[in-house]
Amino acid sequence: MPWVTTAVVVIVLLIILPAAIKIVPEWERGVILRLGRFIGLRGPGIVFLIPYIETMQRMDLRIITMDVPAQEVITRDNVTVKVDAVVYFRVMNPEYAVLKVEKHIRATSLIAQTTLRSVLGQSELDELLSQRDRINRTLQQIIDEATDPWGVKVSNVEIKNVELPQTMQRAMAAQAEAERDRRAKIVHAEGEYQAAEKLAQAAQIISTQPTALQLRYLGTLTEIATERTNTVIFPLPLDIIAPFLGRAGSQGKSSEELPPK
Repeated sequence: MPWVTTAVVVIVLLIILPAAIKIVPEWERGVILRLGRFIGLRGPGIVFLIPYIETMQRMDLRIITMDVPAQEVITRDNVTVKVDAVVYFRVMNPEYAVLKVEKHIRATSLIAQTTLRSVLGQSELDELLSQRDRINRTLQQIIDEATDPWGVKVSNVEIKNVELPQTMQRAMAAQAEAERDRRAKIVHAEGEYQAAEKLAQAAQIISTQPTALQLRYLGTLTEIATERTNTVIFPLPLDIIAPFLGRAGSQGKSSEELPPK
């Protein structure tokens, strides 16, 4: 019967067409295997396959952001820290990513973990905290060299967090506080030294110019007059009272020379 034949054809098409026609997006490529043998890459767009003879494995070409789990690392100076990182990579050769490695994302994650422990174990804590950019570049180069045969390109590696033990945090805080105190004392001592130099220079100038001492004296009176207080301290220069002291001394000496009556 015609309708039976039509139904059979429709059923066959519904079974065959999904296996024969594939749509590959712009950011993907299809790795085609014919009877288990690699024959090439296809896509993007509509891809026609021989049903049940050819198979296609999709491969994403976009940049993948992968978190590296926190690793407990002992640094070169015997400090235990926990470090986690993030790795940015993409598939450059879909053929190698399918044929050379079983699961390229998992393989990249494992090589990133082992490399992270190895590199940080050869670094000291101060280098890990202050030279993070250099360590990131070293990690990126080593991981990229390991994943290059798989057709995977590692573009960047960033250390996200460095977790220190509580005892080490307290020790570093005490060290930082002591360093700040040392800097404060040095700054204070330098200020005293500079002030002493300026005072010595001012004393030399005033010693050669007596008028400058009088002007400084008048300036001191002006500063005192601006203060709101009931007590006024009036500094009296010795130059003013020196003649009177000399005259009083001469009068006392002359009275001692007179004979008693």
